[in-house]
Amino acid sequence: MSYLILVRHGESRWNLDNKFCGWVDVPLSENGIKEALSAAKKLEGLTLDVAFTSKLERAQETLLLILAKQKFTGIFLHDSGKMAEWSKHPHKFEKNEIPIYSDIALNERYYGKLQGMNKDAARKKFGKKQVFTWRRSYAIPPPGGECLKDVYKRTVPYFKKIIMPHIRKKKDVIISAHGNSLRALIKYLDNIPDDKIPFLELPTGKPIIYRYSKGKLIKEKHKHSFTRPLHWTRKR
Repeated sequence: MSYLILVRHGESRWNLDNKFCGWVDVPLSENGIKEALSAAKKLEGLTLDVAFTSKLERAQETLLLILAKQKFTGIFLHDSGKMAEWSKHPHKFEKNEIPIYSDIALNERYYGKLQGMNKDAARKKFGKKQVFTWRRSYAIPPPGGECLKDVYKRTVPYFKKIIMPHIRKKKDVIISAHGNSLRALIKYLDNIPDDKIPFLELPTGKPIIYRYSKGKLIKEKHKHSFTRPLHWTRKR
């Protein structure tokens, strides 16, 4: 038996400022740091063998804070150039050391022309219904950006090819990623239909745990909320 742990990164500075983040590489807010440490506390007692994250700072920060709180040393493994050659672990990983793999397949959805725009300003300019469609529908992208279906096409194959083999080998895996890359992955794992996925609520810094047993991933004591509101108000 092994475990798969999914964690959406803690609140970022642009989450705090109510802006579309996408691939803009912004750090965690002070509250986001607290959320990451709280996630670590919730995971006490679970062993960890390998970690995966995106190429974006807020997801990596969240992961490193979780590992540090758990007394693990996370070591990034690189796959290109001198970093791949010179950053290799010179010996066998020790018990408190965790290999970390990062890949753009786990990045947040690319929001195109909405990136950096205040969400209230976007709703005022384009209309609440249109912004909701761009943000939450499965197959309709924002101008110049990705829809969730596009994210699914890069996240799920990476999960199947790269991450799932570790789970089958009885390794306990943690993935620190983003609202949309994790929504795409959960859609796959839980077989959520297209018309339900727009309303899937995935809070920041809250671990979701799956147990792998008898060839299946089974969610542990967690029910997703499908109460995502149609419109949002700014929170600070």
